[in-house]
Amino acid sequence: VLAAWQRPYLNIFKHFRVEEWKRSAKEGDVAALTDTRMKGTIYRIRGSNPASSYLQLPRAGTQSLGLTGRYLYLLFRPLPRKHFLVHLDVTTEENQVVRISFSNLFKEFKSSATWLQFPFVCGAASEGTARRGVPGAAPADARWTCLVLDLPSILALYLARSYSHLRGVKLCCNLLVKNLCTSDLLFEPGVTLARARLGDLSCCGVAPMPRELAFPVPKGEKWHDLYDYIRY
Repeated sequence: VLAAWQRPYLNIFKHFRVEEWKRSAKEGDVAALTDTRMKGTIYRIRGSNPASSYLQLPRAGTQSLGLTGRYLYLLFRPLPRKHFLVHLDVTTEENQVVRISFSNLFKEFKSSATWLQFPFVCGAASEGTARRGVPGAAPADARWTCLVLDLPSILALYLARSYSHLRGVKLCCNLLVKNLCTSDLLFEPGVTLARARLGDLSCCGVAPMPRELAFPVPKGEKWHDLYDYIRY
């Protein structure tokens, strides 16, 4: 059961005050920028190799975030024509630490008892610029993406392990990141509060995106025409 302070969702960047760099660490070329399109602060992580530039939570590898929400949301955009890498360290009920990584560097899925590697295919605004289904450098017009990871399901499916909590996150280059969040609720982009109430989606654990996690949608536009929503 989610601890009260983690309900209904936990905005990780806000809660751990990423911008103060006291409970988080940065290495290499990591900058906080104001993005007018995203209407807020985003973090740009760039570098020639993933080990040289990253944003890490918590600050020390010996500490744990202790976040128990089922879903992890990462709101990010791959930098054009680059490779990126994200590591998530999760702890199982048996107290085993498993690393879940995804990157457009990986050609295929690989797994061991302590490491799952998922190849990531970047979506492009115009389908013609990227061959769908093929990992590789991000297309020039790579889109902002809401990546949703169902952590207990991933551990159960690939390793037959039970999920306990999220221990740590390491966002390596080359990425723009808007936010990171955990929740037991499945947030659906493009679903309004009125529609959620009307269809009573709450009974299925589906909720509209909280405002601080939502990507801005200009009047007359549709969420799915502008952004990618990927669920693992």
